Amino acid sequence: MCGAVIFTARNVPSTAGICHCPMCRRWTGSALIGVTVPADKVVWQGEHNIARLQSSRWAERAWCKQCGSNLYFRVTMESEWSGNYELPMGLFDDPNGFEITNEIYFDHKPDSYSFAGTDRTQLTRADCVAKFPVLDEDGPLKAG
Repeated sequence: MCGAVIFTARNVPSTAGICHCPMCRRWTGSALIGVTVPADKVVWQGEHNIARLQSSRWAERAWCKQCGSNLYFRVTMESEWSGNYELPMGLFDDPNGFEITNEIYFDHKPDSYSFAGTDRTQLTRADCVAKFPVLDEDGPLKAG
């Protein structure tokens, strides 16, 4: 928002996902609509302005120290999911053209909103824990 942190991403996929988990809803004020980009495809400028929080034993969230804009979610635990940034779609200069392919924690979505279209995978919290058991072992490191 303020320009203190800028990223350039190469080979950005055309797909995005939506997360309705309680932490993402608190972090974004709604749902996180994110685009997964491999870390080696993202170059950051103004890194000294990036604040990070290890929000669970397995992941961190980052934001701009100057204006507070959310910058990314990233798995820090060594796993098949590490090495990627989940970049909020609104950070892209042109957020058009992304196809929403999945919604996770769908059973945690508030009834006050929904996203158009139904041609995507919708996973409940139980579905997510079955795929990624670490989700059941860990809550936020800080109450919030």
